[in-house]
Amino acid sequence: MAKATTSTSKTPAAKAPASTTAKADKATKVGVVESDKRSKTRKVVVSYMASHPKYGKYIRRRTVLHVHDERNESRTGDVVECVQCRPLSKTKCWQLVRIVEKRAEKTALMESAKQVQ
Repeated sequence: MAKATTSTSKTPAAKAPASTTAKADKATKVGVVESDKRSKTRKVVVSYMASHPKYGKYIRRRTVLHVHDERNESRTGDVVECVQCRPLSKTKCWQLVRIVEKRAEKTALMESAKQVQ
């Protein structure tokens, strides 16, 4: 009786192609910049509605994210999109993807007038 031999190639199996956008697989959130006082870090508030576990009433909730902004391009009041990343510090594990909407110029002028007073 002869042993049945199977041919095994020494080349590695073809891997599935990597996704075109690496960030597409990670969680993204859209929120409003609450603070831009720290260099390269923004405090972003993400608001959402959640149902109360017992009564079922919808309650406003918010999550505060510390977001890495490499170019310091976002300002307070801007609507931004963030993606989850590896931990960059104790509290910072989100990166700025893009600025969805800049704050209104009127709001900016009013805020700067308050700072002068």
